[in-house]
Amino acid sequence: QVQLVESGGGLVQPGGSLRLSCAMSGSIFRVNAMGWYRQAPGKERELVARVFSSSYTNYADSVKGRFTISRDTNKNTVYLQMNSLKPEDTAVYYCNVEGQSAWSSPLSNYWGQGTQVTVSS
Repeated sequence: QVQLVESGGGLVQPGGSLRLSCAMSGSIFRVNAMGWYRQAPGKERELVARVFSSSYTNYADSVKGRFTISRDTNKNTVYLQMNSLKPEDTAVYYCNVEGQSAWSSPLSNYWGQGTQVTVSS
């Protein structure tokens, strides 16, 4: 059973920075990608950034140049460094892992409980 524990959310002023962390524990055969999604009130959950096992990364257009995703494979942890935050970045941020529980299993998605990020003066 994979468990994801997020930390680092909070209240920050526009232009400020936050760093989110997500630690993965439990048994998983293979990780295809780790990433962050967010959901603002009244909106659908959207991809923010992902890092694949190959180290390839992709970002939502709205965060390119401001957010950086990174992964520490030794610690099974993924980070999201968020700079130049804007009020429209306000949302609940969810950690996601896409992977296989066994060699014959299909890809599954695992989710953290979410952490609130509020950007406001």
